[in-house]
Amino acid sequence: MRIEAGDWALTLDPSAGGMIRALTRRGADILRPMPEGSAEPLESACFPLAPYANRIAHGHFSWAGEAITLTPNHPAIAHPIHGTAWLGEWMVRDSREDSVTLVCAHTASADWPWSFALTQTLRLSAQGLTASLEITNTDTRAMPAGLGFHPWFARTEVTAVSFGAKGLWLGDAEMLPTEHTAPDALGDWNSPSPLDLPHLVDNCYTGWDGAVHIARRDGDLLLESAGTPYLHLFVPQGADFFCAEPQTTMPDAVNHDAPAPLEPGATRTLDMTIRSA
Repeated sequence: MRIEAGDWALTLDPSAGGMIRALTRRGADILRPMPEGSAEPLESACFPLAPYANRIAHGHFSWAGEAITLTPNHPAIAHPIHGTAWLGEWMVRDSREDSVTLVCAHTASADWPWSFALTQTLRLSAQGLTASLEITNTDTRAMPAGLGFHPWFARTEVTAVSFGAKGLWLGDAEMLPTEHTAPDALGDWNSPSPLDLPHLVDNCYTGWDGAVHIARRDGDLLLESAGTPYLHLFVPQGADFFCAEPQTTMPDAVNHDAPAPLEPGATRTLDMTIRSA
């Protein structure tokens, strides 16, 4: 499925995790394109995160006095990760030349013991992409709920990245948060910094100011997400991509800084923009 507006074009796959397969500007890859024929979410250009973002340590947490256990949901990762939305089947509710709205319903199961409904809207304009994600608790009990987007930016044309944050969660060997420290512990991102780093970055920044400036040879970009306090940055050495993920919660939030309960019938939203600077 494809939508277009101005210099921008987006292809997506509603049936497989509501994934974006490609996002281009003037024909150049803004997000890393998904290989033709692949259905592997970790090879996609972007996917939604719900009802939690990143890992839950060993799948264990306690909520409202109940011990919850989730099983790992991807063979390459030891801990349950990114929720159920990225692995679920979405349906098209509305489609236009420049926008599409997708919906996904989850019934309480071993993967997540609360029922909820999701709406994802992707809209292109002459400036770029606006994406929104909405979760509604359709269960009879309050539940924890975290949202995020996982864009995989194409790195070939990128020369530097910059953003502001107040803190940083360092992770252990399994990428679980262990220590909250100063935001410049792995490098100072307040000024434009290249991505050719001598070490892996797979960490969550706290107190994020809501914007990431991406310098590109063919025209700079802005990633924006207002009211989203967490930015997860993933910069693998030597890869042709990097990830800058706006999230409402930190990794393993249910065991650290638990999200406010989402009551039955209540809704929580996240918006993200990727546009020309």
